[in-house]
Amino acid sequence: MRRREGRINAGLLLLLYQISQVGLHNIPSVTLGVLALNVFLFLNPVSPLSEVCISVEEGFYRKNWQRLLLSPFHHADDWHLYYNMVSMLWKGIMLERKLKSLWFAYIIAVFSVLVGVVYMVLEFILTRVLDDPSYEMNCAVGFSGVLFALKVLNNHYNRGRVSSVLGLQISSKYACWVELVAIHLISPG
Repeated sequence: MRRREGRINAGLLLLLYQISQVGLHNIPSVTLGVLALNVFLFLNPVSPLSEVCISVEEGFYRKNWQRLLLSPFHHADDWHLYYNMVSMLWKGIMLERKLKSLWFAYIIAVFSVLVGVVYMVLEFILTRVLDDPSYEMNCAVGFSGVLFALKVLNNHYNRGRVSSVLGLQISSKYACWVELVAIHLISPG
């Protein structure tokens, strides 16, 4: 889980292009702030990924609770950042306008922490059910869990819509699940 140094960040450049196409004036404040925070922490990480990722071992047993706050806002590479932030851009524009900025900021903050908690609980359950302690060591970073929660929330507010996932037209009710599988296949881990 180490970022490659000294290379052109094509994903970051493409993200900046996407943002310019939408226009800064069209991006609500909290969404823009989340995008900026993620890009800033990608370019200037608080610590190496191995020291900010969340796992049962680090978060629960070693009581490194700050990882609950840091792990969602760090990304493994520029493409991980790109896919997550383009998804955040579109979900943020739709939801922040509907929910208003203060409520949307609260939701982002709560989801950011809860996703890490849910991740640790699921990994702990897998450890016990499969009798495999390696699940407690699995360490995760990224905003994908928050985006998945936002997708479910967006689907709640926009029932009956159809989404395009990898070119397939799918009911928005199921699109978040198809998107989750697609993301896992495109970028495992």
